[in-house]
Amino acid sequence: MHSDRFHCCWFSSHIKLRANTMRLVFVLSFIWLVSGKLLESDQDVSVPEDWILLERVKPLEEVELTFALKQQNVGRLKELLKLVSDPDSQQYGKFMSLEEVAALLQPSQLTQKVVQNWLRSYGVKNCHTVVTQDFLQCAMTVQVAEALLPGAKFHRYKRDARTLLRSTSLYSVHEDVHQHLDFVGGVHRFPPRGRDFSKSLEEKPSAWYHLGVTPSVIRSRYNLTSKDVGTASNNSQAVAQFLEQYYHPADLSEFMSLFAGGFPHVSEVERVVGTQGGGKAGIEASLDVEYIMSSGANISTWVFTNPGRHETQEPFLQWMVLLSNMSAVPWVHTISYGDDEDSLSVAYMDRINVEFMKAGLRGISMLFASGDSGAGCWHLTKERNTFRPSFPASSPYVTTVGGTSFKNPFKVSYEVTDYISGGGFSNVFAMADYQADAVGKYLKSVQSLPPQTYFNSSGRAYPDLAALSDNYWVVTNRVPIPWVSGTSASTPVVGGILSLINDQRFLKGLPSLGFLNPRLYKLQGKGLYDVTEGCHLSCLDDKVEGKGFCASTSWDPVTGWGTPNYPVLLQALLD
Repeated sequence: MHSDRFHCCWFSSHIKLRANTMRLVFVLSFIWLVSGKLLESDQDVSVPEDWILLERVKPLEEVELTFALKQQNVGRLKELLKLVSDPDSQQYGKFMSLEEVAALLQPSQLTQKVVQNWLRSYGVKNCHTVVTQDFLQCAMTVQVAEALLPGAKFHRYKRDARTLLRSTSLYSVHEDVHQHLDFVGGVHRFPPRGRDFSKSLEEKPSAWYHLGVTPSVIRSRYNLTSKDVGTASNNSQAVAQFLEQYYHPADLSEFMSLFAGGFPHVSEVERVVGTQGGGKAGIEASLDVEYIMSSGANISTWVFTNPGRHETQEPFLQWMVLLSNMSAVPWVHTISYGDDEDSLSVAYMDRINVEFMKAGLRGISMLFASGDSGAGCWHLTKERNTFRPSFPASSPYVTTVGGTSFKNPFKVSYEVTDYISGGGFSNVFAMADYQADAVGKYLKSVQSLPPQTYFNSSGRAYPDLAALSDNYWVVTNRVPIPWVSGTSASTPVVGGILSLINDQRFLKGLPSLGFLNPRLYKLQGKGLYDVTEGCHLSCLDDKVEGKGFCASTSWDPVTGWGTPNYPVLLQALLD
C-alpha cells in the first residue's frame, strides 16, 4: 500500500542499523523473550497444502508489518452502532464521519507512546499510521522483525506465481507492550485459495444449463424494471478484490453490450483504488463487477484491488486499513472472500469486527458471501466431525448473502436452496440480539436438525438473505463463459439492489441504509421471497451423510430470509 495514502507519518526513512545498534537489538530481544507473552496463541500456523516452502528468509530482507493498536471506547462504539442501525431508535441513520469515529476510538496516548517507543528501541522508524491512529504499518529487516517478535521465524512460500513471507511459529511481544496491541499483521495467515466457480459438468445433464442467468433474468426474477436504475449524484457502490483477482475494462464493456441492452447503465468503473495487476482477468473479479453494475445499474462503482504490494502484506487486512484512512468511500461494499473461522485467532477476528462496526457507524453497508461449501466440515478426530463456519460470513456486524437456484432451470421460476450455499452458526461469536427470535423459531420448528454436536446453536447464525447463485454468464478475457456459480455471484446482485434502494432514499433526503441487519430482521421477511426447499452440503459421514441444514419457512441458515422482491423491499426500506 503506497505511503501517500497515509496521514500522520511520524518518520519515514530506510532503516540503517549500525553494528552497535544491532547488538542492542539482540540484547533487548533476549530480555524480552524471557518476559514475552504470545499475542495470538490460538492462531493456526500450519502451512496450507497448496503452499510450497522455498527457503528461510535472509536476515537483511525487508518485511512490512501492521501493528493493530488497542482502541478506546469499543463498548461505546457497539452501543452507537446499535442506535444508528435500529429503525425504532431516535438516533437511526445519524451516522458519524471518519474523523468523529477516530476521535471516539483512537488509542490512548499511553498506548501510542508505548508502542512507538518499543519500535524505536529496535531502530524501527519507517512507519505510517492512519486517520484513526489504530493501525501502524512499519518496514524493517527480517532480523529486526524476529528480534521484535520472539518466536517468529520467516520463511518464503510459493503458490502458483505468488511468493509470500510467513512465520509458521507463534510470536510473542514484551508483556509491557502486550496490553497495547491486538495483533501484528503480516506474520501469520496464508490467504485462502480462490473459489472454484464452475460446478462440475458431470453433476447435472447439460440440459440443466439451458437457461443461464444474465442481468435480464436477475431483473425479471426480482422485479426490476428498465426504470429501476440509479440517478442520485451522491450514490456509490464498490467491490473489493484480493488474491490476484483483476477485472478488465474491455470485459465489462463487452458484458454490458451483450447482456445489458434493456436498461440504462454505465460500462465503465468510476474509480479503481489500488493497483490493477497484469495478465488475465479473474472470473471472480469479472463476476463481481459485472453483476453489481447490472443490478445496481447506472450507479457510480469503485473497485478496490489489493493483491498485497509486499510479500508480507495481508490483502484483506490492508483493505480494512485503507477504509480507516478514507473519509469518503462508497455506501455499499460487496466482498467475496472468506476463511475457515477455526484457522484465525480470536484476537484477529474481534479486531476485524471492530473495523466492521466502524464502517456501519459511518453508514456503510458491508455484504459478504456466505461461502460455497454448505455447512462445511471440520474433521476433529477420526471419529468426530463438526460443521465449519466461515469468517467474515460469521461476523455479527456484516450482512451475509447465501445462494439459490431456480426450481425449474428452463424458466424464471421460484427458487430453492443452492446446495453449495454457505450457512450455519459461529463457534466464536454469540448469536446477535437482532436475530435471536428468528433463529430461535427455526431451531424449535424444524424437525430434521443435524445432531447438536455438529453446530453451536447459540452462535451468530448466517446467512441473512440470499439471491441466485447458480449458472451465471460472465465475460472474462473477452470470452462469454456460462455455468459460473457461487455466492460470489449472489452477493454483488444483492449489493446492487441495496444500492438502488439507497438511491431512492437519497432522493427523498434520507440517509443510507448502513448496517442493514437490525432493520432486516425486524422486517421478518417482508420484501423477500421465502425459500423453503432444499438443503446444503456438509460432512460425508454416516451421521449426517453429506446433508447440513435445510431451508424452511421464514429465516433459515441456508438462505436467510430469502431473496429480494425489489419493489416491495424498496417500499419497506423507505418507510
